Amino acid sequence: MRILHTSDWHIGRSFHGHATLDALRGVLETLVDQVRTHGVDLVIVAGDVFDSATPAAGAYSLLSDTLRGLVDAGATVVVTSGNHDSAARLGFQSALLRDGVHVITDPATIGTPVTVVDEHGPVHVYGIPYLEPVLLRSSWPGVRSQGDVLAHAMDLVRADAAARGGRSIAVAHCFAAGVEPTPHLERDIQQGGLDIVPLSTFDGVDYMALGHIHGRQQLSPRVRYAGAPLHYSFDEGHKPRGSWLIELGADGLVTADAPGVDEGAGAGQSAAGVTGETTAQWLPLPVPRRLVTLTATLDDLLADERFAGHTGDWVRAEYTDPLPQRDPMRRLLARFPHCAEVRHAPVAARADDARTYAQRVRTARNEAELVDAFLSHVRDGEGASVREAELVGELLDERTRVEATA
Repeated sequence: MRILHTSDWHIGRSFHGHATLDALRGVLETLVDQVRTHGVDLVIVAGDVFDSATPAAGAYSLLSDTLRGLVDAGATVVVTSGNHDSAARLGFQSALLRDGVHVITDPATIGTPVTVVDEHGPVHVYGIPYLEPVLLRSSWPGVRSQGDVLAHAMDLVRADAAARGGRSIAVAHCFAAGVEPTPHLERDIQQGGLDIVPLSTFDGVDYMALGHIHGRQQLSPRVRYAGAPLHYSFDEGHKPRGSWLIELGADGLVTADAPGVDEGAGAGQSAAGVTGETTAQWLPLPVPRRLVTLTATLDDLLADERFAGHTGDWVRAEYTDPLPQRDPMRRLLARFPHCAEVRHAPVAARADDARTYAQRVRTARNEAELVDAFLSHVRDGEGASVREAELVGELLDERTRVEATA
């Protein structure tokens, strides 16, 4: 059986104030084409379908069009809710969808699989929606963390799978132990302490499809993240976009371990060390507009030819001038129409003399040195420039003349 594992579509998310709906539509149309080209039997969407609990009408239209396209391409589709989704709204959507699409948002259904049959028999797909521990304590006594609720959910999965027999797949949305998150991006499920889910929690199924991390990662041959299909942050701009194509054989077993992050595997590369009945291939998706971070002085960013090839990219500009410059975003947009972020990132300031601000003030011999001490304090060691010192001197001289004639 051929399974396409994708996740974290975040339909409706903006990028630095810019809508991403049209770009995501093009990427998801490519994904539908891949399902058709590779003869995919089952598509798994592992949570965070929408970016908001209250998506706009256009987000619903894109989801409906994509799911319809996947079914028309010949696949059964299993979708679970993530921490960004409203389970109620996403679940309501499921009642309006056509046969072949299964949207799983209710924790009460975790032990009931979607069963897909191939020439080797049934494959039971257990969708685990995003689980909020505080909402489940009354029905699942003793659960206090993400690790607890996922452990309970997987116990339900294993018990049902053992009774049914055959191969099994589970889908969840969480932080698993060993992942490499994107800073400031995969929010709302904290990494650390009680919110880490041990890798052993996912034992007992032939494949575990995870969502929430926006970069592809392989924690073991059986446990993977597919990442998001679109870049939503400059911090993830170096991470490839795509999905996992999983080949599930007759017995569904993997005979070799290949733990660790799989961020470096090339397009179309099979999982290293996998020699059993399950293999994985990375299917890359197009990047509508590259994300780059350019670092130089503002003058160089505005004029240097080495940056000429980035006029069509999303640009995060880090200008290294010692002092903040006037209106840098407006000036940069004239060269980089898609400049989305500007940061002042000055190079290392001149060596500090290790004195405190109070010590500098006490030892200042005149008012010019007092001004220099203040500038050095507020600029992390960068005192008055030569021109600034000249201006300060002129102003102080003028004040002296005015006072002398008063």
